[in-house]
Amino acid sequence: MKEVTVVKVSGRREMDDFLNVPDIIYAGCAQYVPDMRSDVRAMFAPKTDAGENTPTLQPFVAYKGKDVVGRVVGVINHKANKTWNTRYVRFSMIEFIDDLEVSKALLDAVAVWGKKLGMEKMQGPMGVTDFDKEGMLIEDFDLRGSMTAYYNPEYYPHHMEQLGLVKEVDWLQVRVDIPTEVPARYARVARYAREQFGLKVKKAASHHEVQKGPLGPKIFKLLNEAYAPLFGFAELSPVQAQKFLDKYVPLFNLELIPLIENEQGELVGIAVTMTSLTEALQKSRGRMLPTGWYHLLKALKWKPENNTEMLLIAVRPDYQGMGVNAIFFDDLIPIYNRLGIKWAETGPQLEDNIRELSQWKPMHPQVVKRRRCWVKDIKDIITD
Repeated sequence: MKEVTVVKVSGRREMDDFLNVPDIIYAGCAQYVPDMRSDVRAMFAPKTDAGENTPTLQPFVAYKGKDVVGRVVGVINHKANKTWNTRYVRFSMIEFIDDLEVSKALLDAVAVWGKKLGMEKMQGPMGVTDFDKEGMLIEDFDLRGSMTAYYNPEYYPHHMEQLGLVKEVDWLQVRVDIPTEVPARYARVARYAREQFGLKVKKAASHHEVQKGPLGPKIFKLLNEAYAPLFGFAELSPVQAQKFLDKYVPLFNLELIPLIENEQGELVGIAVTMTSLTEALQKSRGRMLPTGWYHLLKALKWKPENNTEMLLIAVRPDYQGMGVNAIFFDDLIPIYNRLGIKWAETGPQLEDNIRELSQWKPMHPQVVKRRRCWVKDIKDIITD
């Protein structure tokens, strides 16, 4: 029997093997949506953001004999641990063949690595930051994935259970058909919020205003305030925020990102939505060359896909419950109809975030793609 070994990624050969694992796991899988390989490489480039906001990362790759059979990234988010008074090592980007020896070896590697650095529990899949992909799919394996959330085979959660991991939290996604008219409830609440609280919709004038101007820092200040109470969240530093702006802003149609301001011109809400890049990413197979760039450009500029991803909604805490979400829908639904967008899917939302989940009721939502964060105590494991 071939021996399973797990090695730290320390050079180009191991990184190439790390990048190739999804090609092995998802060969012929119509639901899987790949990450761009260049983006994954960039995650492990030398970091310039010194201090507590710099997560400690260690990618691993698993071999069975000479065959590449799995991968995982160990993550210590120091800011999150400090914020929540925890000692968690996260596992992220985990992929493995249907072999319990392989999945165990990968998780053991993360646990031992984390224990040596003083961690007491292991959780995942979690992101390097809280704006990265999180949660292992445990339902709806027949539905196609997206660019912003993990897809994984049905055997993955069974491995977690067999290896002693238990549920920490679940996230849900919501899928809705775009109505041809703004539902009366949204229109009524939006009108009231505008009249009573002086709220108005603004759209960024240019990508530069968001990416390099004063608007970008305002957006991330709002996100940090709005998401502070949510599970495991740790605010992003200005350097981390700028990296996200540089990566994603050029992809956005700014018409699909309503900003809500109050009478003083303060930013109190933002909804980030974009036309889906799912088919384009599948056709690119995660590679920009030779033709991946064409598929992405086509989806962004020439022939958008007929669905949208509602990536996030954030409302300043003192304006929550004041109709800001209704203003988002009142603004976006006519635009979606004009662009030929037929349906939308949200990003993962915590199952106990009732206020967030209930906002979709006027559009008759379908709850899909339950995903889970697993946790396991590692205080008693032995490290050599």
